[in-house]
Amino acid sequence: MPSYHPADVERRWQQFWETNKTFRTPDPGEPGTEGKQKCYILDMFPYPSGAGLHVGHPEGYTATDILARFKRMNGFHVLHPMGWDAYGLPAEQYAVEKNVHPRITTRNNIDTFRRQIKSLGFSYDWDREVDTTDSNYFHWTQWIFLTIYDTWYDPVTKKGRPISELPIPDGVRKQGDAEIRKYEDSHRLAYQAEVPVNWCPALGTVLANEEVIDGKSERGGHPVERRPLRQWLMRITAYAERLLDDLEPLDWSHSIKEMQRNWIGKSEGAEVRFALADNSANITVFTTRPDTLFGATYMVLSPEHALVPKITIAEQQKAVQDYQQAASRKSDFERTETAKKKTGVFTGAYAINPVNDQRIPIWIADYVLATYGTGAIMAVPGHDERDFEFAKQFGLPIVTVVKPTDEWLKKTGSSLNELQEPYCEEGVAINSGILDGLATPEAKAKIIGSLEEKGIGTRRVNYKLRDWLFSRQRYWGEPFPVLHGEDGSLVALSASGLPLVPPDLEDFKPTGTPEGPLSKATDWVNVVVGGKNYKRETNTMPQWAGSCWYFLRYIDPKNGAEFADPTKLKYWLPVDLYVGGAEHAVLHLLYARFWHKVLFDRGYLPCPEPFQRLVNQGMILGEMELTAYLKDGKWVSSSEVKEAEKDLAEAGQSTFTPVRISEEQVEKKGPSFVLKEDNGIRVEARAHKMSKSRGNVVNPDDIVKEYGADSLRLYEMFMGPLEAVKPWNTKSVEGVYRFLTRAWRLIVDDGEDFKLHVAVKDVEPDRDTLRVLHRTIQKVGKDTEGLSFNTAISAMMEFVNHVTKLETRPRNILDPFVLLLAPYAPHVAEELWRALGHTNTLAYEPWPKFDPELVKADEIDVPVQINGKKKTVLKVPAEIDDAALEATALADEAVKAQIAGKTVKMVKVVPRKLVNIVVV
Repeated sequence: MPSYHPADVERRWQQFWETNKTFRTPDPGEPGTEGKQKCYILDMFPYPSGAGLHVGHPEGYTATDILARFKRMNGFHVLHPMGWDAYGLPAEQYAVEKNVHPRITTRNNIDTFRRQIKSLGFSYDWDREVDTTDSNYFHWTQWIFLTIYDTWYDPVTKKGRPISELPIPDGVRKQGDAEIRKYEDSHRLAYQAEVPVNWCPALGTVLANEEVIDGKSERGGHPVERRPLRQWLMRITAYAERLLDDLEPLDWSHSIKEMQRNWIGKSEGAEVRFALADNSANITVFTTRPDTLFGATYMVLSPEHALVPKITIAEQQKAVQDYQQAASRKSDFERTETAKKKTGVFTGAYAINPVNDQRIPIWIADYVLATYGTGAIMAVPGHDERDFEFAKQFGLPIVTVVKPTDEWLKKTGSSLNELQEPYCEEGVAINSGILDGLATPEAKAKIIGSLEEKGIGTRRVNYKLRDWLFSRQRYWGEPFPVLHGEDGSLVALSASGLPLVPPDLEDFKPTGTPEGPLSKATDWVNVVVGGKNYKRETNTMPQWAGSCWYFLRYIDPKNGAEFADPTKLKYWLPVDLYVGGAEHAVLHLLYARFWHKVLFDRGYLPCPEPFQRLVNQGMILGEMELTAYLKDGKWVSSSEVKEAEKDLAEAGQSTFTPVRISEEQVEKKGPSFVLKEDNGIRVEARAHKMSKSRGNVVNPDDIVKEYGADSLRLYEMFMGPLEAVKPWNTKSVEGVYRFLTRAWRLIVDDGEDFKLHVAVKDVEPDRDTLRVLHRTIQKVGKDTEGLSFNTAISAMMEFVNHVTKLETRPRNILDPFVLLLAPYAPHVAEELWRALGHTNTLAYEPWPKFDPELVKADEIDVPVQINGKKKTVLKVPAEIDDAALEATALADEAVKAQIAGKTVKMVKVVPRKLVNIVVV
């Protein structure tokens, strides 16, 4: 094997690692673990789709594998596992479309993913593989659900406690067991309630808000409507404050923490009661700006608000009902985040503003959600952007009650009596009676005190976070381990009754009703216990369930007696590094943290947070696409298209035809591409997210076949910083393949026999080569630890460039280089290690150490400033002292020319960094 043939090298070493279980992680206490520091490195486990991996998927896996290999070589006890998030709607919908049982398609998809991942040489401990659809796994998913069901949140101790410890009021206890049960159920962290949900008749299931786009299902584009259904929920809101507070010490990016904070949405303010004008009822609103109450000129209820049908006058009923129907087809996200134009309908009813007794109209509008606050708002258009837009749309009064700054008034062209846009900052109260002249904080305190004194309001903390909708009307999910009695009672299965395995249905298509496919298995649904008839729950858990705790099962995956051994949990937790896509930055992380905290409160886990450090890898986009546009058969500039896009979008049409252009048809003009033959018509160059619909998906199998897994790994890390978004370019893989080939030929003879290159000798390297080696060791080690993989690869490339030029290549500098290369390109590194005469795998070889003396610079550059302005740069010995540096600066010809005829008042030296000369 004289030349570098990746297929041969990689196949052999992958087989070696698997046969010898090279990356098996021993449990704590086993031989070889003594004295080692643990390091738990975790990937967000993949959903195994039928399409298999594309080249974007291995980016995060490569990063964690490099770090895992690096940590092993640095003496750490590393846990680096892999598994499959295999339940869920996509798998089931695919199975429905193909009429193949989801168990079969899921198993096939897992086999494909496993084969592809193994082909890339990742050092996972495959003995710890988990699959959320395996009964040995979902046994414990169901057990955790029952633990959450058995828990209530104690606001005094601020922790979850067993339901048996819930204090029962005497009045409830006197009413008997049925009332006690209702009271307990109303406090459980897992409970049932009727709530408005996104119901998709075509898919036959409830969808999360994030699964609804433009009133249609994300998968399949089917219409979605809002309707009330009885569902399972989890009381995640009880943990809102802890979920916020415990973010602080975590090593997560600021942006991810902010996304979690915004999703939880803590706000402090007041609840205020507005009486209807006819005194028939009160409407309670929550506001973060009670100081603006005097500016409330109308009220808005969510279309789902319970009072809407009661207060709507006869003349408005048809309009209100039509609007409610239209709102039911929109997701919460569409209603609050993407609506370009405010819509609403007047109910015909009026309320009384409690601070000034003004009669104000009551509208319904979909920008108010039933699930936030009280589902009703007091609208203060002078100081809220959405209220302002709504008031302008419908000609409602706008009153200024917080005085804007003069600068703001001038900038916006506003006056106190006529605002051109809302003033949303704090300030001084005006037109506000008892609050006039008070700054916003004082005005808030005073109005809340006044409201509480009058009994029409109270101080309140609110959250945008809603309780977690935790049921789906589908087949492919974990069954709920509960029984429903004929009297409405609910019985949890005992631990001995787990796992509750779903029936093996031939017809697993949705029923189109909230009953779900499981209702078809009547023999499974109907059970008799203790002579009483019960029905099993026909909803299933959402895909989130299995992904909330998989990192715990990796720690002890074969345990049949508990979800994991407490001793092992204490040893491995928390996860030291968690890597995955930013698309999971909110829900998955929030849900997993919630489950973790409940298990921590109940004494099953040793720490309150699961993931100490979190890194989101950037998306790898498809290859750059070059697009030109035709209009009436003639090429037009992409800038002309952009200018017309807005008008065309509003008109619902397009007169431009996009045409994909090949690289041969364009040339580079400055930063842009232009058509060669059309007088500089600019071409749009964009990279898009990989998708089958765009035809830009790149299969890693194709790259591995042509260039090898090591080349793919190196290229994905060399593209740029791990967290950056980067476009794929298959041609560029050739560059790292050439680097690996040069590294190979550095050591292996390019002849017919597999032997050391003739230039490799047992000689001592010169000092310059030693310095290059030790600086490379320092750079690669530091950058690998910091996940700066692209710069580490650059350093190794520079090393190879240097050594390739040597007539004689000292063997003792090649050994450490191969060890540096090993985490990045493990297959070729193992082969080169063998060529250098070693017989063992290098997976656990010690990481090379650098000599601090050899990485020091012989000379350094020190700038010289005169009166604060840089005039020259001195090249001086690295260890120069301050006196010598000052003398060198004053003796420099360029400096002497600048200060000639002037008096030196002061010379300030910053050791080995700067000389500043002050002259007059």
